[in-house]
Amino acid sequence: MTSSQAPFPAARFRRLRRTAALRALVAEARLSAADLIWPVFVTDVGGADGPVASMPGVSRLTVDGAVRAAEEAARLGIPAICLFPYTDPALKTETCEEAWSPDNLSNRAVRAIKAAVPEIAVMTDVALDPYNANGHDGLVRDGVILNDETVEALVRMALAQAEAGADILGPSDMMDGRIGAMRAALEAAGHKDVTILSYAAKYASAFYGPFRDAVGASGALKGDKKTYQMNPANRDEALRLVARDLSEGADMVMVKPGMPYLDICRDVKDAFGVPTFAYQVSGEYAMLKGAVMNGWVKEDVILESLLAFRRAGCDGILTYFAPEAARALAG
Repeated sequence: MTSSQAPFPAARFRRLRRTAALRALVAEARLSAADLIWPVFVTDVGGADGPVASMPGVSRLTVDGAVRAAEEAARLGIPAICLFPYTDPALKTETCEEAWSPDNLSNRAVRAIKAAVPEIAVMTDVALDPYNANGHDGLVRDGVILNDETVEALVRMALAQAEAGADILGPSDMMDGRIGAMRAALEAAGHKDVTILSYAAKYASAFYGPFRDAVGASGALKGDKKTYQMNPANRDEALRLVARDLSEGADMVMVKPGMPYLDICRDVKDAFGVPTFAYQVSGEYAMLKGAVMNGWVKEDVILESLLAFRRAGCDGILTYFAPEAARALAG
């Protein structure tokens, strides 16, 4: 970057930091409730609703509770919520048929929310892990996660969610070719306006642990997800994956996890200039929330962490802090 900046004392950077008004005038990034998507856990399993131990302040909600959360989001100016189901273990199979049942938990929650709060955008998760007896995002045969067979299942799942009224589909599975297959199926079925927010650069991260507790996948998972989620060492590969998903029909793209991968967020936004999102995942939330609750850091770190995503080029952030942050931003 070239600069025609005058030397000191003609140039004093502190002049523009002197008052809150001056700092606001020259702020390079801004954060508002409209930048947030609120991930919500929903369940219909008796006794499973309630606090998630590894995510202080986060609870699994009944369908009625999810509707109330959507109403709260609307009041706070949060434009979208994202649903993640805690599925009855009795419904989990190796073939995952419950994933595309029109009346599964997720689809019932979508319909209930859209009926009660139609102005809220409802995002869904497209992956098999909540329904898979093996805990994986794809179908498993002889210990191998199958790609093409999984894509066929994901297409059926995506169509069921679109029929239920989902506004945004979030394929989080990281199977090759799934965006193109979903987009073609959605167009053929008349769902041309359904948006795809692709988890384009999703890393095989250790930061997902509390989420797996919340959806009941921790005990079911056999092995790890390193054969389909990205290697945390890789940066250039993320750009290739984003380019592929955009070419196949993704409307928006996501980087996951968030804060440890802000370099990837910046790379994606600079390279493609498309709507770019990041997911401040459960492990990030748990660390920050735990530190605040213990008095080790001030609550200010919450908004600071979210502002970092905006500074890195993100158009929006999925965060469990969404309602807390929206209230803080409101005053």
